Formats: sequence, structure tokens, C-alpha cells
Amino acid sequence: MQLILLHICLSFVISAISLTKPGSSTGRFANATLVRLAEFLSAGYKKGVRPVKDWNTPTNVEIDLMVYSILNVDEKNQVLTTYVWYRQSWKDEFLMWDSQDFDGVKKISIPTANVWVPDILINEFVDVGKSPDIPYVYVTDDGVVRNYKPIQVVTACTLNIYNFPFDVQNCSLTFQSWLHTIDDINITLMREPEELSKDKSVFMNQGEWELLHVLSKYKNFSVDKEEYYAEMKFHVVIRRRPLFYTVNLLLPSIFLMVMDIVGFYLPPDSGERVSFKITLLLGYSVFLIIVSDTLPATAIGTPLIGVYFVVCMALLVISLTETVLIVRLVHKQDLQPPVPQWLKYLVLERAPVLFCIHKKHRLCSRLSSQSTDMENYKENNYGTGSQHEREGGLLGLHLTPAKDNVPPLMDNILQEVTTIRHFLEKRDKCREIAKEWLQVGYVLDVLLFRVYLVAVVAYSITLGTLWSVWQAA
Repeated sequence: MQLILLHICLSFVISAISLTKPGSSTGRFANATLVRLAEFLSAGYKKGVRPVKDWNTPTNVEIDLMVYSILNVDEKNQVLTTYVWYRQSWKDEFLMWDSQDFDGVKKISIPTANVWVPDILINEFVDVGKSPDIPYVYVTDDGVVRNYKPIQVVTACTLNIYNFPFDVQNCSLTFQSWLHTIDDINITLMREPEELSKDKSVFMNQGEWELLHVLSKYKNFSVDKEEYYAEMKFHVVIRRRPLFYTVNLLLPSIFLMVMDIVGFYLPPDSGERVSFKITLLLGYSVFLIIVSDTLPATAIGTPLIGVYFVVCMALLVISLTETVLIVRLVHKQDLQPPVPQWLKYLVLERAPVLFCIHKKHRLCSRLSSQSTDMENYKENNYGTGSQHEREGGLLGLHLTPAKDNVPPLMDNILQEVTTIRHFLEKRDKCREIAKEWLQVGYVLDVLLFRVYLVAVVAYSITLGTLWSVWQAA
């Protein structure tokens, strides 16, 4: 009987001890350590109050950022869409326990909705995005709460497209508490700034944009000079890969400009050059229409490559205009006036010497001497007036001058012969004038071609140097 009473007493003692154990549960969760720990942590917990025992103690929130991918860069709307891995941790003085009382459990995951979470936001947010919902946080036995989650960040960013497609963009992500001052919540980095800057371990590096580094900067600021707020700003520096745009935009434009330069080797007195250059101009116009959708557009600036295309279009127009003028100059006309002496001196004598235009000076001198001989011949044969014209014409043809008793038929024949001779002399003179204008056209064509070539080369070298510097930066 005494043994039965002793057994009953021991049972009551064991039951009392189990009831006083922290986080004790009954029923099917009687032996579940995590359930007991969750009940222990949630008992009397106030998630609406900052978790400190001394209200003068600020809550120190450590944050970290890793860029996973650059999803979109909208130059027109000045919006950057990125996918980042965001981590933050803080100490909750009301979520601490002794691991020995709970079978050595040192950490537990509990719903985020059941704990206090700091109100840290990104100032540049312009859209919610499509971030996955992570409903849990990790809590350790010393009260450290770890909230790790991926975020699709859609932020406003000042995008400078002047250097497109060799542009480097610097967009900032500013984390701060929207309500609490620095006396309540302070923000620090979870890692060293140097380690954070060089970390590209999770970045997807196969897209259009390349991640250079992520810089971090801490500062506190005040709106009304009374209450100060803590903020951590991350500068995400990315660079565009220009290969696609170089192959599809720059190379076709360069090829068309090279063909325009080659077109200068066509004879200026032929119509093929004009047709060729008009075809190039039309082709370049179609090319600009096709690539217009590829170029980024903003309301405050134009990329340099757009200016490059406009200048190339202007050079093609100038080249076509020069070709039309030269063709008009060398075109043979019966009523074409002689080349002025000052133009003949500058273009046919001085320009070939100054600009090393070979085999032009001697030819022009010969043309000038032939023109002088023709003028002397005209004065010797036609200077006596209309009354001796027929007689001079006969002497020029080595015929005996006509007498008064010459039959009318012979007189008519002599008049016809004189008319033919005048026509032939006029034709030869027109040919000589046309040859002089042709030489003037050739010399001017060479000079204008060299000026055009120098302008194109200087323009190309300038842009190539700028783009090379930007690419190497």
C-alpha cells in the first residue's frame, strides 16, 4: 500500500515539473521542440513596438546588397529595373532564449508577420515590381533576426545616353527608414565596403549590361535641421556592351561613307557619278529609318551616335552637291563662255603646283598657248573687215582672189566654202573652250575631293578617339 502511494506522489511531481518547463505543450505537440520554442517566443510578444528594453537604445540594422541581374534600362522614361538579393539583420531583445532549455536549438524560422520589422525602404522606388514573397525570417538564440529576400527593384535613375553605345551608367539605391530617426534606427553595412564593391558572384553576366562595381556610402541627413535620419546609398555602376550596336549601326554607316569616297574616282564628266551618289544618299536614308528605333531617345539629350549619323548624311549631301556642280561645269555647251583669265591662272596654273596635282600644269600651259595662237590667227586673217573677208578666206585656203568677172556660180561656191570654214573654226574654238572647262573641272574635283576626304578622316578620328576613351574608362 505504501509503495502505491509513493508511486502516485512521484507521478504528481513529474507532472508538475513538466508543466513548469519553458514553452511546454500538451497533446500531439508535447515533444515538438520547435513548437515549444515558437510558443515561448510568441507569448506576450508585441510586434508593434521597437524591440528594445531601454528606449534610448537605437536598433542597429545591418544591410547588404548583391546585384543578380539587370533586367531593363529604359532611357526614355529614365527607369532602371534590377533584380537584387537583399539582406538585413537586427537584434530583437524580446526574441532570446537559452538553447539548453530547448534541446540545443540555436535558431528558428518564424513568420515575418509575427515579428517587428524595420521600415527600411528604397527612396528611388517608382514601381512595386514582381518580387517573390518570402514569409519567414530566421531568429537566433541571441535575438538576431535575419531577413533575406530577393527583390525586383524598379527605380528612377538619371541615365546619360550621350556616349551610347559606349555609355556607363551610375544608378543609386538609397535605403533608409521612412519614419524612425537615427536615435531609433541606425543603418550599417553587413560587409566591408571593399568586399561589397568587388562582389560579382551572383551576377548574371551574359546580358547587354556588365556590372562594374557597387559602391556604398553612409550619411545622415535632416529635413528640418532637428531630426536626423540614417541612410545607406548603393551606387550600381554598369556598362553597356557595344558589340551589337557596333556591328549593326556603325559598320554599315562606315561602309556607305567609304563607298561615297570611292565614287569620286568615277569620271566627273559622266552621269554615272551623280546616279551613284544619289543611290548612296537614298540607301543611307533608308538605313536611318531602320535604325531610328534602335537609338535611345530622351527629351533632354541626343546620343553622339545620332549626331554622327546626321553629319554623315550632311556629308553625303555635300558630296552630291559637289558632284552636280562639277558635272555642270564640265558639261559641253556650244554657247559656253571662255574660262576667265583669273580662274585659269588660279586653277590651271597655281593650284596644280600648290596641291601637287600631277600632269596638269604642262597640259594647261599647252592649252593656253594653243588659245593664244588661235587668237593671233584670227586677228591676222579677219582683222581687215567684212569687205576683205572673202578674200582673206580664199588666201587662207590658198586660192586666187576673185576677180570682177568671176561667174556667179563660182562666187556662191566660194561663199559656201567660207561659211564651212567659219563653222569649223567656231567648232574648234568651242572644243578648246570645253577642254579648258574640263581641265578646270578636273582640278576643282581633285581639290574638293581632298577637302572632303580630310573632313571625313578628321571627323572619324575624333569620334573614334572619343569612343575609345569611353570604352577604356
